[in-house]
Amino acid sequence: MTLLRMSPLLLVLLAACSAPEPPAAAPAQQSAPAAANPPQRADVPEVPMPGSDRDSHGCIGSAGYRWCSKTQQCERPWELAKQQGFDNTSDAFDQYCGMPDATSS
Repeated sequence: MTLLRMSPLLLVLLAACSAPEPPAAAPAQQSAPAAANPPQRADVPEVPMPGSDRDSHGCIGSAGYRWCSKTQQCERPWELAKQQGFDNTSDAFDQYCGMPDATSS
């Protein structure tokens, strides 16, 4: 008997769950996604992309890379210091890599 009393309630719940969704409104025009072409504001300075700070040799300073004339490649000073056995200081890196600033002091 309780099942007969609950039948109308179950029918209402099932009907509410199966109601079709209204169709989504179609955009007035097709355009590029907002993230691909963000609006530019004059009062907000443009922030460079991470990793886009390459120097004249192509070394990315924000990732810790500096140019080493001795190895002729971008190096992370602390990694090179460990590999080559010199102190992990800016002066030691400059001296090892033969940087012009290291000889002038």
